[in-house]
Amino acid sequence: MSSNGPVQAVPPAFLEALAAVRRASCRREIHLQEIPAPARLAPYALALSADVLERVPRRTDQSAPAVHAEELATGRFVLLHDPAGSALWDGTFRIVTYIRARMDSEMGNDAMLGSVAWTWLLDALNESGADYRQAGGTATRVLSESYGTLEDRSETIDIELRASWTPGDHHISTHLEAWADMVCTFAGLPPLPSGVTALPHRRLS
Repeated sequence: MSSNGPVQAVPPAFLEALAAVRRASCRREIHLQEIPAPARLAPYALALSADVLERVPRRTDQSAPAVHAEELATGRFVLLHDPAGSALWDGTFRIVTYIRARMDSEMGNDAMLGSVAWTWLLDALNESGADYRQAGGTATRVLSESYGTLEDRSETIDIELRASWTPGDHHISTHLEAWADMVCTFAGLPPLPSGVTALPHRRLS
């Protein structure tokens, strides 16, 4: 958490939002941790990183550990607060997010991938019952090709989504849970009904 004033000056609304973040119940597949928050975007801010990893057996190097962690998706969740309010935000809070995941070749080459990624965001917020407004974002497909000594590597396609929205209330836990569900969706782990456990996932190459 960052602030431009002493701890005792932190507004009650932001303290309430921090408490809501601590109450959030996110899927067990996602690993969340607090990271340094941006200091220039708002007087008060909290930033979290998110990673969805899969333990994958090693097959080629017998001297290496039997399994390694493969990243399926990664992201950032930033909560901004300006007690004075912002006309651009249409409120005193703003949530800014980033998600990146590698897609299989079929989905990565789909011209509709960007709009699908945006739909995942809206679906996650709407299905969670999150109250929000002023949502906007940019989806980017990143094609990586290797040459020279790395030419044996297959080309890869990543999808990146940068998005932000204004929460309509202080129930930030709902927004964080919805965003965490979306990170899992990017990782190829769709939302699950209550009480259902996901089977081990393996992304297609």
